[in-house]
Amino acid sequence: MRVKWFAAAVMVGLMGTAAWAGEMPRQIVVTGEAQVEAVPDMAVITLGVTQTAREAAAALEATSTGVAAVLDRLEAAGIAARDMQTQGVSLTPQWSEARDGEARDIAGFVASNTVMVRVRDLDQLGAVMAAVVADGANRFDGLSFGLQDPAPLEEDARRQAVADGIARAKLLAEAAGVTLGPVQTIRDGAAGTGPQPEMRMRVASMSAVPVAAGEIEVSASVTMTFAIGD
Repeated sequence: MRVKWFAAAVMVGLMGTAAWAGEMPRQIVVTGEAQVEAVPDMAVITLGVTQTAREAAAALEATSTGVAAVLDRLEAAGIAARDMQTQGVSLTPQWSEARDGEARDIAGFVASNTVMVRVRDLDQLGAVMAAVVADGANRFDGLSFGLQDPAPLEEDARRQAVADGIARAKLLAEAAGVTLGPVQTIRDGAAGTGPQPEMRMRVASMSAVPVAAGEIEVSASVTMTFAIGD
C-alpha cells in the first residue's frame, strides 16, 4: 500500500508540473538601446589653491586669500554664485625626514581649497581658466563637459530605444517562425550621459588655454516584453 501511494503521489506531481509548464507565458523579452550625440553647452571645472607655510595659520590664510581672489575673478567674468561651490578645504602637516633615533617633526603645513565651477558660456572657458590662474589658482583637478538641459535629448534617446526594442523583437519573432504579439511590459532603464573628456593637471602659470568640447553621448535603454501570437 505504501508503494502504491508513493507512485500515485509521483504521478500527481508530474501532472501538476506538466500543467504548470503548459501555462508558462509565451513571450519575447528584448532590450532596446539608443545613443544620441550632442554638442555640450556647459563645462564643469574643479580648481583650487594650495599653499605651504611654516605655520598652519599662515598656510590657511595664504590659501584663503588666493581663493577669494579667484572667486572675485569668476564673479567679474559673469559666473553666477549658484555656479560656484566649495568642494573641500584641507590642512595637513609636512613632516621632516626621519633620522636615526630621532622622532619626526612637523616642518610646515599645506593648505588646500578647491572650488567647483560651472561655466555656461563655453566661449569664455579658456579665458576664465587663464584668468583664475593669473589670480592665484595653482591647480586644476578636473574638466568635464555637459548639457544644461539634457531632458529633450534623453526623451529622444528613449524613443529611439523603444523603436530599437520593437525592431529586435520583430527580428527574433521572424527568425523563430512565430507571430509577434502586443507589448505587455516596458521597463525604462536609466538614461544618462556617456563618457566625457576630463583633464587633471597642476599648473604654475597659463597664458592661454585652448579647449575642444567635441561631442557627448546621451544614452537610454528599455526592456520590453512582447506576447507571442497564436
